Amino acid sequence: MPIREILKQTLSALWESKLRSFLTMFGIVWGITSVILLVGLGIGFSVDQKEHLKTIGTDIAIIFGGKTGAQAGGYAAGRDIRLTIGDAIAIQQQANLVKTVSPELRRSVSEVSQWNAASRPVRGVWPEYQRFRSLTVEQGRLMNEQDEANGERVILLGAEANRQLFPGKPVIGQPLMVNGYQYTVIGVLAKKKQNGSYGSGPDNTQLFTTYSAMARDFPPPEQPGIIRGFVNNIVVEPVSPELHEKALDQVKRIIAERHHYSADDKEALWIWDTLDGAKFTERIFGVMTMFFGAVALLTLALGGIGVMNIMLVAVTERTREIGVRKALGATAVDIRRQFLVESGIITIVSGIGGLILGVGTCLLMRLIPLPDFVPHPVISPVAIIASLATLTVITLFAGTYPALRAANLSPMECLRTE
Repeated sequence: MPIREILKQTLSALWESKLRSFLTMFGIVWGITSVILLVGLGIGFSVDQKEHLKTIGTDIAIIFGGKTGAQAGGYAAGRDIRLTIGDAIAIQQQANLVKTVSPELRRSVSEVSQWNAASRPVRGVWPEYQRFRSLTVEQGRLMNEQDEANGERVILLGAEANRQLFPGKPVIGQPLMVNGYQYTVIGVLAKKKQNGSYGSGPDNTQLFTTYSAMARDFPPPEQPGIIRGFVNNIVVEPVSPELHEKALDQVKRIIAERHHYSADDKEALWIWDTLDGAKFTERIFGVMTMFFGAVALLTLALGGIGVMNIMLVAVTERTREIGVRKALGATAVDIRRQFLVESGIITIVSGIGGLILGVGTCLLMRLIPLPDFVPHPVISPVAIIASLATLTVITLFAGTYPALRAANLSPMECLRTE
């Protein structure tokens, strides 16, 4: 039988059961769309989380003092380790695997502008800190080495801090009284989409100044355990991700020598390692994406079962028609081909519809604003290939068995069927 005649009969049969055919095809469309959308969202979550981690810093480690966990050099266990500016300088001078380093001194003090007042945290840092912590300005400029060397009273405002202290007002070059000292605003930081931080909160809420000015004007309060030159933490950037672990080992040894404890004491320092965090996050979202993909492929497979079901029903309903066609000379190959073409049309048309809907939904979600916790889905070639491969398998299995069953019916049995 010519292929044109087969297609004509197939379309006629599908049109006679429009609702059933539509519902079956909708299962395939939804399955393909689910694969593309769920995998795209999983990858989108991973990409979005990486971008958020970059706002804290790429390949950096934030080092905090802890308590010694063992005796060493005549010192008892349980001793507080207080980091100092001398530790940062020693790391800068001795750790050849560390690219840059910055101490960080944090204080919450009062700030008063001409228009408003606040009590927000201020961070005193070295200028290099701005680069590896991904601080960029929306207005003005960043701090430089001359500002640090001269102990200039200059200040950078986070986006939220600027909105509170200078609501809609000119800000660059304006004076800001910080705990009684007059500072000059030199820049406003670009707003960050930051879902994590350390210390005193997200960068948008902070103010930043030079370490030298901070240590001079706002030294830590005198209290037991706080020594001269105390810093809240030290931030280091290794020369490369490949040498990250070795760089941290160098830092640990330098601090251990200066504070007289064993470099193997894991409790003496607490380290927030952004590289480890990025790897851990990537594993989590990788597993999540695989789970999403598996659920979506299962949905697609269930749609394939629906196709097989409708084809088996079609064979049962058209048993007498099959008998008449065989009596008029149709071969088993003709019968098998007709039902294979019918299942193929259902899966191919619905598969194309699913691809268009899935890709179109991903593109549409890129154009509309979404909440910060919802990422824009990424169109994954792997998801499209996987869905097409699954669709091919569905076409073969969902159409072959009903087609074989129809082809193996004898004309006499078919004609006796009411």
